[in-house]
Amino acid sequence: MKLTPPNLALTIAFAITFFATGASLWPLEYSEVSLPNSLYGIGLIVLVASAAAVRALTVVGLWKTMAVLGLAPAAAVFARVIVETTLDPTSHNLWPLELVIAVGVGFPLALLSALLGGLVGPWLRDQIAKRG
Repeated sequence: MKLTPPNLALTIAFAITFFATGASLWPLEYSEVSLPNSLYGIGLIVLVASAAAVRALTVVGLWKTMAVLGLAPAAAVFARVIVETTLDPTSHNLWPLELVIAVGVGFPLALLSALLGGLVGPWLRDQIAKRG
């Protein structure tokens, strides 16, 4: 992926979403984590805002936005799995299921938000051009 300004915006949006999701997921004790409930919070709010903003303000396509930002919650879950299985190899014996759950939460939200951003985008860019 060439790092053009739209791709840079998508990369930054992914990083912000990844860390926002992780910020609410990573401090939890292993026994406190219950997916998908543990994902609900600021991370998904940031996902919705990021997907809509990337589509509204850049020329990144719908499917690319959904694929990249929809994977951010799964990446945060996977980061947790890697750290915790390094410390205790017997934990997370169902980690593939954890990833499927995280993708099942992230993709639909990213798709709906990207669709919304794509609908609002032309109007928003027109308003910005008129004022600029």
